[in-house]
Amino acid sequence: MWPDTPDHFVSGIKPAAEVDCERALYFAFEGEAMLSRSQAPPAALSYDDVRWLDRRESIYLGELDGRACFAVEVKCDGVPGFATCSLRALLGQVEQQVFYLAGRAFQLIEWARNHRFCGACGTETHQHEDDRARVCPNCGHIAYPRLSPSMIVLVWRGDEILLARNAAWPSGFFSTLAGFVEPGESLEQTVHREVKEEVGLKVTNLEYKGSQSWPFPNALMLGFHAEYESGEIVCQDEEIAEAHWYKWDSLPSIPPGWAISRWLIDEFVHRINGVRH
Repeated sequence: MWPDTPDHFVSGIKPAAEVDCERALYFAFEGEAMLSRSQAPPAALSYDDVRWLDRRESIYLGELDGRACFAVEVKCDGVPGFATCSLRALLGQVEQQVFYLAGRAFQLIEWARNHRFCGACGTETHQHEDDRARVCPNCGHIAYPRLSPSMIVLVWRGDEILLARNAAWPSGFFSTLAGFVEPGESLEQTVHREVKEEVGLKVTNLEYKGSQSWPFPNALMLGFHAEYESGEIVCQDEEIAEAHWYKWDSLPSIPPGWAISRWLIDEFVHRINGVRH
């Protein structure tokens, strides 16, 4: 079900005057891979770890249980004692809060890397003094971290739900429908458009359920339930390989518990069970 909002992390732009580097946590990335100690579960690095690495960028994230957290871009160059793993590989292997912090760190490292130079005049940028932004010292252009809002929706009909398989997914694996918000759209308009485009159906009674940061690379997934209104399933060419109605107690292979799509499915199943009992 929907996770509680983490309350042990406090976001921040600038660290306190005195940072206890010995207790700080460092979420280190080389390219798209997160570094961790070899022969240990994936985790943030310590100061003793990162001081031996070539650090290209360091961004303060905030504090976790009073410990300063940093996102760092590094060049490992095969330094012994370290291993790399993708963000996707962290899913289900680490605590939810650790995954969210690693995702936050990765997105900020990517943003800093892609905005190292001003998009307006080409001058090298630097971190803003008081805001989460990159600023150009020449023309004053400010670049904030980019988020890509997207909707994800569970369409239901009686005690059935609509699940689809993306054309890029393996056979037998199904999930809910999703799509990015277009300029000028509301979230509700995106839900109606994407459902119509992807499977040819009309929906009604939209109900917002919650959200999840999805750092692949910078999405914010906003979850809905929507009731089927009309239409027959017509899959979008080259996007949706197949889509079917499934009864709540006879579902195919679906996403695991860390995914917002699964939270949407589980909430529907719990609701149906509550009605039945």
